[in-house]
Amino acid sequence: MGHSVDPKNGHYIGNWGEFGCPTPQRIATYSLSPNRQRPMAGAAHAAIFNVFRRFRHQVLYVAPPSLSHTNEFLNSKPGRLLEGGNEE
Repeated sequence: MGHSVDPKNGHYIGNWGEFGCPTPQRIATYSLSPNRQRPMAGAAHAAIFNVFRRFRHQVLYVAPPSLSHTNEFLNSKPGRLLEGGNEE
């Protein structure tokens, strides 16, 4: 059943349901890497520790001047004049 030559082209096209399609060769499969599947994985954890690390490295540059009254005076108009700066 179905083992006849195709009258138009002259070749065998196979049984019913397998119309001459050869088995697929070179099947391409695609996948996503884990960082593409979950782009925000670990973002909150990294943010907490990055903020702590940055704060720890910058606190000695920011805290002492802001805690001292001398810094406030030196950044005022009379303090700049005393240090030899201009009035601007």
